[in-house]
Amino acid sequence: MTELKFVYVTYIATTPEKLWQALTDGAFTERYWFGTRIESDWSLGAKVSFRSDGSISDYGEVLECKPYTRLSYSWHVKFHEAFSRERPSRVTFELEPVGPGRAEVKLTVTHEDFDPGSKVLAAVSNGWPVILASLKSILETGTALAATSAEAAKAAKEKAIALAESA
Repeated sequence: MTELKFVYVTYIATTPEKLWQALTDGAFTERYWFGTRIESDWSLGAKVSFRSDGSISDYGEVLECKPYTRLSYSWHVKFHEAFSRERPSRVTFELEPVGPGRAEVKLTVTHEDFDPGSKVLAAVSNGWPVILASLKSILETGTALAATSAEAAKAAKEKAIALAESA
């Protein structure tokens, strides 16, 4: 049986420390992730909350946290019943410096542990590329992509819901 997962690899002109901050600091995530503020103390087993417009849209639990190298948490989508009926999936960020003396990091994002026919997998497969492109843009240029602004969040959610309901 084929394992259902989403994998994305990108290279970012930044340091592991700055990339780590961008992944774990809620004030930073709001800038490139559709206005979503990620909140956690990042200790093993700690809760992870994704807040949009003041309410929790998704949540999870820290499964692994090795600063500047690896972060993993469960992810349960709450914002719509088409997704909330599914069990939590797992997202892992692996940060690898590219060569000594260079401020470049290879980022591998693996989102996995989906049930067959997962609507969440289809949604994250559309969402992760634009979020990660915006992350790369903000770290390299200081400006996130307009496609991931808080204003764009409503349209992105509507698109994800429409895709889920048509499947």
